Amino acid sequence: MGNQKQQVLQEKIRQKAATYAAEYIAIRQHLHANPELSYHEFETSHFVQEHLRKLGIPFTVMATTGVVGLIKGRTPESRCVALRADMDALPILEENDIPYKSTRPGIMHACGHDVHTSCLLGAARILQELNDAWTGSIKLVFQPGEEKNPGGASYMIRDGVLENPAPAAIFGLHVHPQLPVGQVSFRAGKVMASADEIYITVKGKGGHAAAPNLTTDTLLVASQMVVALQQVISRNRDPHQPSVLSITSIQGGHTTNVIPSEVKMMGTFRAMDEGWRFKAHELIRNIVEGIAQSMGAEVDLHIDVGYPSVYNNEGLHEKAKAVATDFLGSARVEETELRMGAEDFGYYSQQIPGCFYRLGVMNKERGIVSGVHTPTFNIDESAIETGMAMMAVLGALVQP
Repeated sequence: MGNQKQQVLQEKIRQKAATYAAEYIAIRQHLHANPELSYHEFETSHFVQEHLRKLGIPFTVMATTGVVGLIKGRTPESRCVALRADMDALPILEENDIPYKSTRPGIMHACGHDVHTSCLLGAARILQELNDAWTGSIKLVFQPGEEKNPGGASYMIRDGVLENPAPAAIFGLHVHPQLPVGQVSFRAGKVMASADEIYITVKGKGGHAAAPNLTTDTLLVASQMVVALQQVISRNRDPHQPSVLSITSIQGGHTTNVIPSEVKMMGTFRAMDEGWRFKAHELIRNIVEGIAQSMGAEVDLHIDVGYPSVYNNEGLHEKAKAVATDFLGSARVEETELRMGAEDFGYYSQQIPGCFYRLGVMNKERGIVSGVHTPTFNIDESAIETGMAMMAVLGALVQP
């Protein structure tokens, strides 16, 4: 597509985003008021299906509540890219005083998935109405369960989201409460960490605290494990390789004079490199089992393998950032910081070239500064216009 045609298409996308922004802000408010937890997004899924049906976009349902639409442009076989949004909410009680506050106590869109879904629906409308102005096909991926292992992306891939047609690349956006509204940010290579959950149960003979010699001190064993596990990071990890191991809970005993027969611990392990990730699993197991054996205890260890790391394909990143810069201007495009948080978009980016970027939603003047996963998280809703336009322009113009 020539540069002049690209500029014309960009302007059409810009105009349509401005025209439809209010409608998709209202959709975001509807979704925000009616959140659903991971793998239970039945009403949200139905809402998405009905909206795609009104737009004349064919779709299929997979992974129970996932929805996959397909928009065909000119020469639809020439290219295929996927645009992804997640739909689930978190088990958080909302504290915002807003007209569209969650109507479901204890459930809240505290991570912005209502924003992601609204932006992709808006982009779908724009791309469908302009499908004679761009080439190829665009898959719209509305997935469940991003917030809960094993991750809805894994189920979508299992059910064939990356097939028939097979997208050559996938884009995903995420709200960024530390980035000013109207801006976006990109990063090449490593972006977010893998996330695995660690569950340890130490078992031994309990007894009177005044006679520890007659017991297996499970709390002492657990304490030794907590300290020793830090050696996984401090003495085994490549210092240039970001990684985190945190034990976040120790539960055992109920009174002052009894050594418990069982202590439970749990925590998280995060890494940016998949090879180191699974090597670390072996080290964790060796340390835990070795300490238990040396101190006369038994131990059960379960490592719940979670999301892989998010890796942005360098070539796709450069093309996407160039399109974003041309569309928004260089002043509105920044570099995303490296994060040890996790995202199941990593499943996609481990399979095909992916580009996961951030959408600014912060407005300090209006006091919109709360982070994600907090009960006061909210956005400056003018971000919806930027988000839907960016999704549309990336889908239409980036050549994988």
